[in-house]
Amino acid sequence: MLMMKIPKRYWIVLLTFICTSVCYVERVGFSIAYTFAADAVGVDQSSKGTILSTFYYGYACSQVPGGWAAQKIGGKRVLLISFILWSLTCALVPLDPSRVMVLVIARLLVGVAQGFIFPSIHTVLAQWVPPHERSRSVSLTTSGMYLGAAAGMLILPSLVKYRGPQSVFATEALLGATWSVLWLKYASDPPRSEHPKAAAAGFGESLLPIKGNQKVKVENGGTSTRTSNIPWKKILLSLPVWAIVVNNFTFHYALYVLMNWLPTYFELGLQLSLQEMGSSKMLPYLNMFLFSNIGGIAADHLVTKRILSVTRTRKFLNTIGFAVASLALMAIPIFRTSGGAIFCSSVALGFLALGRAGFAVNHMDIAPRYAGIVMGVSNTAGTLAGIIGVDLTGKLLEAAKATNSDLSSPESWRAVFSIPGLLCILSSIVFLLFSTGERIFD
Repeated sequence: MLMMKIPKRYWIVLLTFICTSVCYVERVGFSIAYTFAADAVGVDQSSKGTILSTFYYGYACSQVPGGWAAQKIGGKRVLLISFILWSLTCALVPLDPSRVMVLVIARLLVGVAQGFIFPSIHTVLAQWVPPHERSRSVSLTTSGMYLGAAAGMLILPSLVKYRGPQSVFATEALLGATWSVLWLKYASDPPRSEHPKAAAAGFGESLLPIKGNQKVKVENGGTSTRTSNIPWKKILLSLPVWAIVVNNFTFHYALYVLMNWLPTYFELGLQLSLQEMGSSKMLPYLNMFLFSNIGGIAADHLVTKRILSVTRTRKFLNTIGFAVASLALMAIPIFRTSGGAIFCSSVALGFLALGRAGFAVNHMDIAPRYAGIVMGVSNTAGTLAGIIGVDLTGKLLEAAKATNSDLSSPESWRAVFSIPGLLCILSSIVFLLFSTGERIFD
């Protein structure tokens, strides 16, 4: 009865929210479990950075193919296949820092599988969610990343302590399998009747994957032919697309550096134990969850009430989010207490999440039919940020350790947090200059 009362698109959004939550439990979980196991056997920071960044090589390779696959066969199917693949990998691979090649291959496989997920989600949401619900739906879905990261930071350190690092892999595999069953049972392609008022705007059934050439009705009663050709050249040469790409790169550079290295900063930079920090260590990610949804609701309000145009709404929220985040990021090493570090990282990640109501939703503004493709292109840049940022941070810390003999001084961490802070300023300027909220791809 409940499924009959609540529109199906709300269930789809809820399931994609759970999807991103589980994915980020996995990412935070590997960082925590591997760091624990690697520190126990004396793995150096540079080698840790290499293993932690391996995921992103696989992730980068599958972003654009993920968008293409979702466009051709449907995001619903691609999401299910992706979840099954990465869950099986977590279930079967041992977490042993001495077996470097096994871990490298496993992280590459998980990265490839998860690389299909976000382009597929954007394809699904573009099909299911009408334009006036777009900002809050995307924001809710992506806020699952932060809730998953927060849950991982709260629960998994204790799980590692009492059950060992391998228990994290088993937990992640179980979560992935559970979501796969739910998606298989409840997901479907959208009927036109789910949102009839939006169908005329090029939405819903009209955005389903096109197989070959299809005849479609036009307003004068005739027909026209719609092809399955993807305008790759136009997408890759579009300045509004590149405005999204640059901001996606910056967002994920900051996010992945904090996600992978904040545990090390607490442990070595501030001499704090993650287990003893209690629930405070999850606050940065809870703040992301909160601000992501605030941004989505605010964006839809500004647009639907016609306070600002779609273009100005995107630019306003993106600029506010990234400007405040830049200041907070550069302030992190100034504060030498757990409270100060938690506050700064919470503000930084919270306002970065607010900025997603600008650049992240913009995929579906400019290219609703090709949202998965554009997401694949921009998320490739975001993934490269993970490769560069996580690995570079390990090298910066090794260089700082060679100079200062330990990593407890703020100077050792200044460059780590200043780089994403400066990138936030640069990318917000690019978005102000080149982005648009208008549809530019038919």
